[in-house]
Amino acid sequence: MRASLRDSLTAALKSRDRVAVAALRSALAAIGNAEAVPVDRPADGVPADVTGSEHVAGAAAGLGAAEAERRHLTEADLRSIVEDEVRERSVAALEYERLGRDDLAERLRAEAEVLGRHLRPAP
Repeated sequence: MRASLRDSLTAALKSRDRVAVAALRSALAAIGNAEAVPVDRPADGVPADVTGSEHVAGAAAGLGAAEAERRHLTEADLRSIVEDEVRERSVAALEYERLGRDDLAERLRAEAEVLGRHLRPAP
C-alpha cells in the first residue's frame, strides 16, 4: 500500500493536483509517525546507551548512532492508518458543512476520496 501511495503522490505532483498531494502526504506522514519507536529518555534527556560529544549536549556520536529503529507495520496496519485518515476527513467535512463552510467540506471529501481509492481492492 505504501508504494501505491507514493506512486500516486508522484503522479499528483506531476499533475499539480493539490488536493491529492495534501491527502497523500498526510497519509504517508501518518504512516511514518506510526513506524516511529518511542525513545525512552531518562531525566537528563539523554538515553543511557548513547555516547555523546563533550561539545554538544545530547549529541549522538559514532556511525549510525543517530539512526532510530523503526517499527514494522503490516498491510493491515497500513490499511487501518489510511482508514483513519479517511474517517478523520469525513468527520471534519461534516463539521465544516454544519458551520456553513461548504468549500472546506468539499475539499476534505475530495481528499477522503483520493485516500479511499487505495482502500479498494485492485481490479
